[in-house]
Amino acid sequence: MIELEVVILSAVTAERKTTWPRYCSPVYVALSSSIIYIYVHYSTSHSPLCIFQLSINAFDYNCHVDLIKLLKQEGELFRLRKARQKMSELFPLTEEIWLDWLKDEIRLTEEEPNREKVYELFERAVNDYICPDIWLEYAQYSIGGMGSPGGIDRVRAIFERAVTAVGLHMTKGQTVWEAYREFENAILSTVQVCVSITSRDLLDMEATYAEYEEWSEHGVPETVIHQYKKALQQMEKCKSFEESLMVAEPPKLAEYQGYIDFELKEGDPARIQITFERTLAENCLVPDMWAKYTTYLDRQLKIKDLVLSTHERAVRNCPWTMGLWKSYLLALERHGADHQTVSDVFEKALNAGFIQATDYVEIWQAYLDYLRRRVDFKSSKELEELRGAFSRSLDYMKQDVEERFGESGDPSCIIMQIWARIEALHCKNMQKARELWDNIMTKGNAKFANMWLEYYNLERSYGDPIHCRKALHRAVQCTSDYPEHVCEVLLTFERVEGSLEDWDVAVQKTETRLNRINEQRAKAAEKEANLARQEEERAEQRRKAKSEKKTQKKFQKGTRTGEKRKAEQDDYQDEWNEDSAPKRHRGNGDHTTDEYMETETGLFGRNAPPGYKPGPPGNKKVQQAAAATPQRQKDDNPELRNDNTSVFISNLAYTLEEPESKLRTLFETCGPITQIRPVFSNKGTFKGYCYVQFESPVSVPEALKLDRREVEGRPMFVSPCVDKNKNPDFKVFKYNTSMEKHKIFISGLPFSCTKEQLEELCKSHGTIKEVRLVTYRSGKPKGLAYVEFADETQASQAVLRMDGMDVEGNKISVAISNPPRRNMMDKPGTSRPMSDMMPRQVYGSRGRGRTGLSLLPRSLHRQSAPVSKVENGTAAEQVTASSAANAAGEPKPLSNSDFARMLLNK
Repeated sequence: MIELEVVILSAVTAERKTTWPRYCSPVYVALSSSIIYIYVHYSTSHSPLCIFQLSINAFDYNCHVDLIKLLKQEGELFRLRKARQKMSELFPLTEEIWLDWLKDEIRLTEEEPNREKVYELFERAVNDYICPDIWLEYAQYSIGGMGSPGGIDRVRAIFERAVTAVGLHMTKGQTVWEAYREFENAILSTVQVCVSITSRDLLDMEATYAEYEEWSEHGVPETVIHQYKKALQQMEKCKSFEESLMVAEPPKLAEYQGYIDFELKEGDPARIQITFERTLAENCLVPDMWAKYTTYLDRQLKIKDLVLSTHERAVRNCPWTMGLWKSYLLALERHGADHQTVSDVFEKALNAGFIQATDYVEIWQAYLDYLRRRVDFKSSKELEELRGAFSRSLDYMKQDVEERFGESGDPSCIIMQIWARIEALHCKNMQKARELWDNIMTKGNAKFANMWLEYYNLERSYGDPIHCRKALHRAVQCTSDYPEHVCEVLLTFERVEGSLEDWDVAVQKTETRLNRINEQRAKAAEKEANLARQEEERAEQRRKAKSEKKTQKKFQKGTRTGEKRKAEQDDYQDEWNEDSAPKRHRGNGDHTTDEYMETETGLFGRNAPPGYKPGPPGNKKVQQAAAATPQRQKDDNPELRNDNTSVFISNLAYTLEEPESKLRTLFETCGPITQIRPVFSNKGTFKGYCYVQFESPVSVPEALKLDRREVEGRPMFVSPCVDKNKNPDFKVFKYNTSMEKHKIFISGLPFSCTKEQLEELCKSHGTIKEVRLVTYRSGKPKGLAYVEFADETQASQAVLRMDGMDVEGNKISVAISNPPRRNMMDKPGTSRPMSDMMPRQVYGSRGRGRTGLSLLPRSLHRQSAPVSKVENGTAAEQVTASSAANAAGEPKPLSNSDFARMLLNK
């Protein structure tokens, strides 16, 4: 059956016509301003379509595989050979594709003169991957040419290479050794190969050793016995790893990773190499595995041919990985490759198709570093080549990279900075260096203090005082992030270098600039204060609206009668028993933490609701709380309490057993204890907080020193015991909403970083007053920290030098502490959010019921506004106008008749 295929390619130029197969007839169709080709051909397969797709994208791996399969089905062996050849030039072929290709070529070249072509093909195959099956096929094919001159030596050489490459393969290496032994036995040449087998750790080695023992006339030498036993021990160590590989599902990456780690600890280079090769045969597209293998070869084996061939295989398998190309360039330079070879590899890297703009910056940096190391700065040839490469890199970033990614990938102009430093240091050409820095500043870097200071340091080292002064004056006018620091550097420079006139000019410029900056900051602070005041007013309106709504609901509930009222009272009793207590405010670093606790006024934390009556003695929840009754009675005795001699303990684990005895042991070092009152729920379970009362107020400061002491894996919070009902304005910590110029905020820290390590890291930048790591309530670190310095200058210096620093593999961000404007709903003294204030669903005397369907019309449902994320220096988004309106005035409750009219109208 003849199949008609039509392929349309839009916006193709007329020159592409020559690339199509001759059996495809192009038909030109004019559409708008584009030229469209319609290729019509008759075929019984889809191979022309694959050829068409490959002409558009030659790097389509799957299309190459499909074309090879289709041509093999059609029996087009010569076209199949060409397709395989084309694919092998672009990609390393898999073991299956190589074996199919080799077998087809062996059938096509039965004549003797053509055997050399097959030998060349085998050499290419064994270079892609180290595969036992390919080596075995190679050795067996070479046996066929044993009758030619030097044939036996050639076969033996191939077998030697095979056992060296894959002889230690635990599962497949045995077949190569058996074939080698059979070959030697057949020609009755030597027994050395059989002897050497006993020193290799292969599966079924016992059978091989028994065969050798039976075959030997003079017994087994002691050295062979020793090596045999040693190999058996090694095989026993590897047995568990081999068994895990047998049962694992492909690609078995985790199992291979464990195997590699084991072999690296053992330290046998041959076994490490074969384990890496086995892993990469099944995980050839894992860049990290290639990087780990090449790193081991670069640092340990350092064999030129092995190292360079492995690097080449790595970039052929994962061409999109910049790190592999960078390592390849370094390896070529390390092993003395010629300049043309290094340049060719670099050009291939540029065409590899990296996925990030920064990858192109790094590969250019690696190549420019290589070129710089070649220059002796006495010969103009290498120097001009280096300058040409720098110019080409800038053009490449501006044209190719920006066009593809929308950014250059080098916003700080690192390449130009390196070029300027080379011109100043090695070429003594400060004029060129200044031109480069002028270009850097025009690319949006003039507002950053660190860029101006870098330029100033260059002028200070290789320039003259006049240009140093010019650079600092320009920096004072342009810098917007840290103007104080730049001004201080200018004044320091004039103290050392300048005249009185220069000093007066510098003072005038710095004062003018700083006054302008302070005015701008004052306006911004005033604007922020106005926004905060408006937010407070809206919060007060919402609080009043909630209070009125709550009073109205209580009045409605008090008017209900009969069984319904009795059931509601029972449920309302449970509601109050289970509800959290009022908030207690305590300090938590630069942010406050609101904690709920039970007040000292009673079990419920507030007065019982109107109409409340205690439940009957048979109430199930009362029976469950019987165990905690003595403790509550003790807590309800006001005569035993004294807030002046008490501290409040919170953030304890709910599962803490015998909290009273454990806390007594912890706090008795602070002074004599009168009583410890742990707070329990209505069911008798510990609620995670308690009160510790001492005999004397002198013990309270000592107890407060135990704040954040770890108790069973959680930080314990210790704070003064203050009744918020009597002292509503009491605050342990006042939240700071203004910029703290003497304090820096660090993010991105590793979770393993300790306070001592961070202090050691920061102390070189100034005098440290306090270091605080931010943690969750559970004690786990957040990766954030605040460091307070003695003054603003030291904090600014720390930001400039530490921002972007690498700490244990993590790139940290450092900025001046600028806490966000706090959400008024979270401030102490404000009411809780609407969702928290709404009482839980009250059910009737028959319980909740079997259905969860809501009988409230959709139009009456209200959605809460989402909570926005707050970061250093940012504020939460404002509450929408609609939600503010709802909070300011709630609609009048609807009666049953109102609902009936609404439903009838619909």
